[in-house]
Amino acid sequence: MILFWYSVILFVSTLALNFYLLIGFKQIKQVSRQPVMDSPPPLAIIIAVRNEEEGLEKALQSVCHINYPNHRLIVVNDRSTDRTADILKDFSLRYPKLQVTTIDTLPDGWLGKNNALYQGYLSSTEEWMLFADADIVFHPDAINQAVGYAVKHEVDHLTMLPELISRSSILNSVFATLSIMLMIAMKPWEAKNPKSKASSGIGAFNLVRRTAYEKIGTHVRIKQRPDDDLQLGQLIKKEGLRQDVLAGKGYVCLEWYRNLGELGRGVQKNSFAMAKYSITQAIVNVLNMLLTVALPMPLMFIFGTPVIRIMASVMLIVHIIYMELVPPNKWWYAFMIPLSGLFLAWHFLKASIITVVQGGIYWRDSFYSLDMLKGRG
Repeated sequence: MILFWYSVILFVSTLALNFYLLIGFKQIKQVSRQPVMDSPPPLAIIIAVRNEEEGLEKALQSVCHINYPNHRLIVVNDRSTDRTADILKDFSLRYPKLQVTTIDTLPDGWLGKNNALYQGYLSSTEEWMLFADADIVFHPDAINQAVGYAVKHEVDHLTMLPELISRSSILNSVFATLSIMLMIAMKPWEAKNPKSKASSGIGAFNLVRRTAYEKIGTHVRIKQRPDDDLQLGQLIKKEGLRQDVLAGKGYVCLEWYRNLGELGRGVQKNSFAMAKYSITQAIVNVLNMLLTVALPMPLMFIFGTPVIRIMASVMLIVHIIYMELVPPNKWWYAFMIPLSGLFLAWHFLKASIITVVQGGIYWRDSFYSLDMLKGRG
């Protein structure tokens, strides 16, 4: 009887959530369909880099050839020890709009990337600022069209959902499941609704009006948060400022991680922060992933009655339809949902335990203690 009602609840919620997500995605406009501005406002593009030699040249090539005459590119080199400094020097000689700021020491109480972005802000004067990651490849018109949308709609903060590109099909299938979980949690299409608590912050593309950024207290307010992009979006929404989201398919591309191992290590940075550094909340989050993502269909197919198996089959068909309708997903990603859920649950739990045991997180060759992350250090 327990399995029956568990199956009924998951059956109804799965159908409802898939429908809800499809409706939500339809509300997010494509940046590719926005007009190009002839006279865009002044813009500072601020990118923090640390040991980015592998993908930096490709990303800089794209951002140095954007269709945006009134911009300045500020790249903050945060204590890099590889060839990053040489690459930046070469680009700065060829592209006069590129300004390199070098950080040699990390101030107490700051995470490296947060400090680098803040230093980029201090080096800028422009009306608009775009905080972007160092591995983003931009279409030449992407930034122009995004700023044009923000100006036209009087938005204070605009984020962009990047197109995730991976050389691994298995990794892409995990991304598809993770994307569903993130979209349910974030509800980015509701960010523009002032009555909704939903907000959006995306490290790949955070375009913010200077006055809005200063009103929320800049990165000083979130200097100890590894999920700085999410926190930036939340602060802007809490201040009652206007926020919106665009989809960047084909225009803002990102190879987020190259393999499952990198994804697992990447989870360590943010997962415990999302649980507010509470091991109890982390366990609740992991159990939720297991009970709602990883286990439903396997339990229903293996142990269920014919009626329960019919419900599981309908759930699987709905997932297949969803994957087909939301590019760049492939239909067979639906079969990977249980394994992806198990993979993510395990790494969320592992990351939380490791963080507690070692008393903090290692990220980009720096150690940040839990006391510091909690604001006590």
